[in-house]
Amino acid sequence: MKMTARTPRTPRAGRLARTAAATVALCVLGGAGSAYAYWTSTGLGAGSATNGTMQTVIVDALIAGDTPQNSLVPGGTADVILRATNPNAHAVTIYGLAANGAVTADAAHPGCTTTGVTFTPPPVPVAPPVTIQPNSSILLTLPDSASMSAASLSACQGSQFRIPVTLEVRK
Repeated sequence: MKMTARTPRTPRAGRLARTAAATVALCVLGGAGSAYAYWTSTGLGAGSATNGTMQTVIVDALIAGDTPQNSLVPGGTADVILRATNPNAHAVTIYGLAANGAVTADAAHPGCTTTGVTFTPPPVPVAPPVTIQPNSSILLTLPDSASMSAASLSACQGSQFRIPVTLEVRK
């Protein structure tokens, strides 16, 4: 008969192993129970919640009565003035602006087919933040955001330009 030597196990080591196994099992089961409860929670009581729909914030450039501080000339830059109207019942913050199409001249200048005008929006996010209060409008001046190249036709002299802009706002 062959005998092998065994390391004697102390009662403390056995208890420690059982305690560690029970702790691991409780953590795994407790975590799974928490995740299950989180993902299947339905709540109690009557009523419901829905996502609200935010109305479109309206942007107009150079409204009558809004006057720029400088004029646009070939080779130069000028301010762009926007009126942003928030029809929502909550305040919104302007996050960014972007050009949204070709710049065109007003109807009184049909010969202005090559405007040479470009729009350079401010960096995103707009800094400092601009907030539009509920059911109100603001004037936003974008310094030197419009530029006119020397390729602009002479027929563009004295015209007002339509600069399509997209405004990104966040609640």
